[in-house]
Amino acid sequence: MSLIKAFRGLRPAKGRENDVVAPPYDVMNASEAREMVKGRPWSFLHISRPEVDLAENIDPYDPAVYAKAAENLKKMMNENILVQDQQEAYYVYRLTMGEHQQTGIVAAASVTAYDQDRIKKHEFTRPVKEDDRVRQIEALNAQTGPVFLVYRSEETVDQILAEQTKKTADMDVTATDNVRHEIWVLNDVDKVSQLTRLFEEMDSLYVADGHHRSAAASRVAVAQNNTDENAASNYFLSVIFPHNQMNILDYNRVIKDLNGLTESEFLAQVEKNFNLQKSDKAVKPSKNAEYGMYLKGQWYKLYLSSDKISTDNPVARLDISLLADQLIAPILAITDPRTDNRIDFVGGIRGLKELEKRVDNGEMMVAFSVYPPSMDDLMAVADAGDVMPPKSTWFEPKLADGLVSHLL
Repeated sequence: MSLIKAFRGLRPAKGRENDVVAPPYDVMNASEAREMVKGRPWSFLHISRPEVDLAENIDPYDPAVYAKAAENLKKMMNENILVQDQQEAYYVYRLTMGEHQQTGIVAAASVTAYDQDRIKKHEFTRPVKEDDRVRQIEALNAQTGPVFLVYRSEETVDQILAEQTKKTADMDVTATDNVRHEIWVLNDVDKVSQLTRLFEEMDSLYVADGHHRSAAASRVAVAQNNTDENAASNYFLSVIFPHNQMNILDYNRVIKDLNGLTESEFLAQVEKNFNLQKSDKAVKPSKNAEYGMYLKGQWYKLYLSSDKISTDNPVARLDISLLADQLIAPILAITDPRTDNRIDFVGGIRGLKELEKRVDNGEMMVAFSVYPPSMDDLMAVADAGDVMPPKSTWFEPKLADGLVSHLL
């Protein structure tokens, strides 16, 4: 069984790309999704967030939601809004956000490789979210949300993909967030075979985003139990980028209270492990072991002393882990950020103003800005068979939904 394989993608018909393209299903809430589909009858959100077509108070896990998704997918195929390619292909996918650009490949990735940890994970999954994705895949008999994978940059692969992008794109869409999505269909038999072989020679792929989607695909494959190793259900929809083109933003922390401490007591506790300096402007950390802290309208720069930094353990040396171990757990008594409702997380795309806003309006007491991990950090954690702390990585730009889907 190949690590990846070409497949017959389900794509918007020519000229329908802008009608269909949608943000990933999990970056908005239900009310935001309802606003997004107004005047857009063919938006892919009708498939990925089908509750937009049902009563506002419906449970998002109600069986009617999954049935509606299947109905909407069938309708879009019957109306030739979505059309399946006749020939198996890989799809070269380029994302452009401002000055940043990354080019990867849309492929079907092996469930067996995932199960055997050749496709490596770095996060725990939540059963309720896994169950949701399983029901969605089974209702649609398709995978519509790609798993975001990463490969260690390989020169020949990178060159093949770059060469393809010199041609006119088969799909070229600029989404409402000004991210440009370009896709080239690569169905040359020799090139497909070469890419399949080159990926097969790789030791591993890494899940960057989409742990619940990949886990759900594995469960669906077990349920379908198709003994044909090339069966579509034994693979899952993925987009795979080279590690050196990834753009990871900070994932910051906001906390509701000071664990019963006064402001001066809290600052005194922080200074036991950190060099603390007031700042007259918002602090965006520029290197490891540097943090920003916003408290009572004042920004501070925090520097962790080098003797507090682990060099051996790939999880313990992450900036997010160091902040948790040296400040958030011992001073603020938050030991499990997965379950403690006193802490929340703010993606770096929202900027430092969002941290100020949430503290200034009284919702939160203190905010921390954090230097983001690198792809080398993520891969080191995955290679060690360990997991990142929750809400460690915020990848930008985001993949679009609806441009290529995988029918089972």
